[in-house]
This record gives sequence, C-alpha cells and structure tokens, in this order.
Amino acid sequence: MLQPLDTAPAPPQVRDPHRFINELDAEAIERIVDRLESRGKDVVFARLLHGYASKLDLNEASRILEIGCGTGVVTRTLAQHPGFAGRVVGADQSPDLLAHARTLADEAGLGERIEYHLEDAHALSYEGESFDIAVAHTLISHVTDPERVLSELARVVRPGGLVVIFDGDYASLTYGCVDESLGPRMDHALAAATFNNRIIMRSLPQLLTAAGFNLEESIAEVVSEIGSGSFFRSFADTYAPNVKRAGLLTDVEVDDWLVGQHAAMRDGTFFASCNYYTYLARRAR
Repeated sequence: MLQPLDTAPAPPQVRDPHRFINELDAEAIERIVDRLESRGKDVVFARLLHGYASKLDLNEASRILEIGCGTGVVTRTLAQHPGFAGRVVGADQSPDLLAHARTLADEAGLGERIEYHLEDAHALSYEGESFDIAVAHTLISHVTDPERVLSELARVVRPGGLVVIFDGDYASLTYGCVDESLGPRMDHALAAATFNNRIIMRSLPQLLTAAGFNLEESIAEVVSEIGSGSFFRSFADTYAPNVKRAGLLTDVEVDDWLVGQHAAMRDGTFFASCNYYTYLARRAR
C-alpha cells in the first residue's frame, strides 16, 4: 500500500563532499584537510605518487599543473623533485583548501616555486597550450562532468604534453566486517556517499582517446592494509559521517561498523582494500 505523500520518507541525500566542498561546514572541511594531509604522509600514498612521478620527465618540464590540488600535497612533492627547476601551479575550487595549501607551501620554503589559483576544473582560466604536464590526482572521481574536465586538460596542455590521471575504482573498496550483512552495505554506502563517479576509471581509456590523448601507459595497484590500518583508517574516520548524513544507513549501523574497524586495528585483524589506477596519456601533436 502506498504511503500518503506527506508521510513518505525522504530519499537519501547523496552528495560527494569534495564536489560540494564549498557548501560544507567548518568541521567537515577540517576533516577533509586532516585526511588530505595525513594521507600525504602515509607510506601507501607516497608509494602511489612515486609510482607515476618517477615516470615523468620533470627535468624537461617548465610548467606543471595540478587540478584539484587540495592542500597541495602533490604540488609540494613535484616542486621538490630533484632536477625540477620549473614552476608548479595548483588549482582548486575551494578557497579554504587553497589557504591551507599556500600556508603549507610557505612553511616548506616552496612559496616561490608554487602558485595556487581558485579554479573550476570544468572551465579553467589558463591560456591554451600553457603547461607541459597536468596532473589530476583523485579528482576525476569527484567532478560533475569528467568529459568536460578532460577537454579542458587537452586545451591547456601543449601538443605532446603529458596528462596524468590517478584515481580509485571505488566499487572495489571493501573493509573486513564480522557482520556479513552490514559489511557489503557499508562498503557500497561509503563509496556512494563519497564519490560522484565511483567507476570512472573503467571508462578513462575511451574518454582520454575521445579527448585527443594517446594512452601511453597504465599502472594498476591493489592497495590493501591487513592487520593494521592507516591509509584506510583515515578514509573511514573522514567519510563514515557522510553515510549518516546521506541517510544511506542508520547512525547505529555506521557507529557499530566504525567501532568494529577500530577494534580490528587494535587486535591485528583489520582488512581493507581498493583498486587504484594511473593513466599517463600524451596530447596528440
């Protein structure tokens, strides 16, 4: 029997927090800042970043762009790369994240090597063919229109320039959970509440080709933490509240799941895993 319209439950409000970061309150933004910076210090993140940075000819690059730079972890890393003497430009839609990025760059003594701009990845203000390399590190899973973003990258990168797209396939995101009913539902809810484009990396080979790039190399990584957790602990602590906010699971279910994850880390029975991919593609000459 259908419920009367005035008593029907409201549908879940699923909103990618990075996509709508400018609508978040200060506490939620601070959680994201903490996540980005703690992730940047994690050995897993460092390995993933080094995995593609080591393949870039940074010694020959004069201008590098990172779109969706957040607090500037990747821009600071690239600016400090041995032999790189150029300039790194970071672009992001969040004034709050950019303020942190500028402060952290100055504290690292990199303020003269990096510049940060408030930008929409779908409509960049930069002149065409003005960058040698462009990086989108965990951005494409959040944007409104991936095809438009790739088109913008094709416009601002010079002919023969390189674009690096790194992100996860978040349909593969999974945590161990003693409750076999709750675990899969929480995996799905975490991905749904956090990423606008959970499986976009499966379409990137076709989308890059359509945007005018030639795919040169791909890197596939299964990122897992077993026994203890840091990379995935930060993810759980940061984004589990979004599942509550979206109404995808009850507060009790989310709290029980999170308590269980912390207990598993303490007793050495923790498990979490997700597939990550890097695509290195060159703009056609």
